[in-house]
Amino acid sequence: MQKRIINGIEVYTDSSSGNVFADLGLPNAEKLKIKSGLVIEIRKAMREHGLTQQDAAKRMGISQAKVSNMMRGDFTNLSERKLMDCLNRLGYDIEIKVRPAHEPVGHLTLATA
Repeated sequence: MQKRIINGIEVYTDSSSGNVFADLGLPNAEKLKIKSGLVIEIRKAMREHGLTQQDAAKRMGISQAKVSNMMRGDFTNLSERKLMDCLNRLGYDIEIKVRPAHEPVGHLTLATA
């Protein structure tokens, strides 16, 4: 924990691990980070294509209600695979890269272009 003075007020901060879900102590933090990254890309794709939630739902093959939930940050009922399928249906390629881990247990990461 670091102590900083901002405008005369003592502020204590912790460094982030780079995964807000892990910092909050949530289970399956790596999966949540991947899913949230995929949802961010879906939102960008919808914006780039000028799609309404209804139009996006048709293209992605899911209900408008699921798109609405996704836009509000609730993607618990959608798997990583389904979110990748949604991106494919919006015209995006997904590349999965497998390589040896630097640690005994590997990690999931999402890299975007």
